[in-house]
Amino acid sequence: MKARYIQVEKSGGPLTLVEREVPEPGAGQVRVRVEASGVCHSDSMTVEGLFPFITYPRVPGHEIVGKVDAVGENVSQWKPGQRVGIGWYGGHCRRCEPCRRGDLVACQNLLVPGLAYDGGYADYVVAPAEALAAVPDSLKSLDAAPLLCAGLTTFNALRNSGAKPPDTVAILGMGGLGHLGVQFAAKMGFNTVAIARGADKEKFAHELGARHYIDSTKGDVADSLRKLGGARVILATVTDADAMSAALGGLGYRGEFLAIGVPGKPIQAAVADLIMQKRSIQGWPSGTSIDSEDTLKFSEMTGVLPMIETFPLERAAEGYARMMSGKARFRVVLETGA
Repeated sequence: MKARYIQVEKSGGPLTLVEREVPEPGAGQVRVRVEASGVCHSDSMTVEGLFPFITYPRVPGHEIVGKVDAVGENVSQWKPGQRVGIGWYGGHCRRCEPCRRGDLVACQNLLVPGLAYDGGYADYVVAPAEALAAVPDSLKSLDAAPLLCAGLTTFNALRNSGAKPPDTVAILGMGGLGHLGVQFAAKMGFNTVAIARGADKEKFAHELGARHYIDSTKGDVADSLRKLGGARVILATVTDADAMSAALGGLGYRGEFLAIGVPGKPIQAAVADLIMQKRSIQGWPSGTSIDSEDTLKFSEMTGVLPMIETFPLERAAEGYARMMSGKARFRVVLETGA
């Protein structure tokens, strides 16, 4: 049986539509008939060959939703027909220190779909059984796909922070990650502050659930946060190091600056402020498959959904270019038509 795959032939090469034989799942693996696959900015790691271990040709994609099509030997928890999703976590090595300590998403040899093996820009994907998450029936596949990376990362970072309702939580940026972060923070019961560029975004921020909006072009972001009592958590979803640095001073006592956006240069922090008020700066990677299930359940219960633009699978290159241009509002999702 042959099916469509969007693959990168070599590092820096174009996304190309090809027909390939559909592989059978091996022991401990599951084959999924893909219905929707989110286009994430980190898919550029595959397209541009930013990791030396990637072998080509390679199919990108790690925001995958579909139905179980076939299971390999020694797989008992999944059956054909079940709706499932696969996110950034696509399996772990079981050997490194984080794995041995049970912190699977921090695996030093993490099996990311689209990097370690072929991902979701395709009609079918084969993945380790432990990578799969159950998808609630009421969530549309197109909506669920971005929740498996952008949604999971923001949700998991917030719920694992030291913030507790009604603490003040600020979301820095209102793009593909940020517009979900604002929704999650508001639904979790935090005093939610949205920070973005321009007065034109204020109405939208409030529609997402923010109680406060800070226009970063109209003054000192840190000072504005201090006037609100200081943030218990600042979730930085942007990739602008200067914007991150400018917000840091808005942390309150024991405040946590959580970075999930990756800037191209280092951020700057006043160390004395970190010491005297026990503040911290840390990153948050994503989550495992059970964390994906929690994210999807919470989204279903509370109505948190991504704003998406859709492209058919055969127009994956166009969808990827749209995402990389920064003009997409807010996530791009490929639809297979399954």
